[in-house]
Formats: sequence, structure tokens, C-alpha cells
Amino acid sequence: MPSRNTLVRSLHDLGAAAWFGGSLMGAVGLNGAASTSSDPAERLRLASNGWARWTPVQLAAIAAHGVGGIGLILANKTRLANQQESRTNTIIKTIVTGLAGAASVTAAIAGATQAKHADEGAEGVTEASPHNSAELTTALRVQKVTQWAIPVLTSVIIILGAQQGEQQRPIKGLFETTARMFRK
Repeated sequence: MPSRNTLVRSLHDLGAAAWFGGSLMGAVGLNGAASTSSDPAERLRLASNGWARWTPVQLAAIAAHGVGGIGLILANKTRLANQQESRTNTIIKTIVTGLAGAASVTAAIAGATQAKHADEGAEGVTEASPHNSAELTTALRVQKVTQWAIPVLTSVIIILGAQQGEQQRPIKGLFETTARMFRK
């Protein structure tokens, strides 16, 4: 790969940014706005409809982040082989990305259940009413957690990406490589 990786870095960073920002906006803006509806069934319909519209964009963001991440790993394989700190960061970031992906899939499944049962209404967008079915109650409990887990996990991905950028500073790599040569 060329020494400049603008395309894969952009896919990686923009994908993570969209994934984080869209998820946070959904939790705060979409769910917050839907919760103001006085009709319990409309609350769930509005939230479900909004999240369903976000899902294809979220999938594209996740795919862009994944393609960019794989491209960066391939482009930096020598550095990853020689720098323990970079390797550790990449391993942790891969695990966190997997967790964020799993949370996103879990939220999508719960959201589909929520949409299916929207006519039951609920106390809130993620709070069940005593009369709700067990299926809807479970979906709402899952949504209550995943609506915040996804932005938290994706923010960690962004922070780890920033740390990786710092690790690529020429002077840092020069010192580590020089020190390693003298240790041998």
C-alpha cells in the first residue's frame, strides 16, 4: 500500500464518526422527541420509524469503518508487528468494535420487536407499561441499555483511533525503533 492512506483512513474515521453521532442523536434527539408524544402507541411508532430510517445509514457507517479499519491494519502491518503499543491498541479497538457491532445488531432486533408491538404503547420510548407483553417489555429493556451502549462504545473507538494517530508521529516511532535496536 502507498505510504499515504487517505481513503482508508477517511472511511475508518467517517464511519466511526457517523456511527457514534447518529447513535447519540438517536438516543438524545429521536428518543427524546418521541417521548414527548402524549399517545403511548405513537411514542413507539415514532421512535421505531426513526430508528428504522437510521439503520441503513448505520450499516453503511459500520461497513465504511470496517473496510477502513482493515485497510489501515494492512497498510500498517509492519508497524503493528514492531510496536507493541500499536498492536495492543489495535487488538483492544477490534474487540470494542465487535462489541459495538453486537450492540447495534441487538438494538436493531429489539427495535424490530418494538415496531411490531408499537400498538401496545408504552410508558416511554424505552420504558414498558405494566400491560405490555413480555416480548415488548424485553425489547424496551434492551433498547434502554443499547441506546447508550452504542455511543459509549463508538466513542471509545474514536478515542483509540486518536491514540493510534499519536502513535504514528514520526519522533515516537523513531525513538521506539532506535531503542529496540540497542536492546538487541
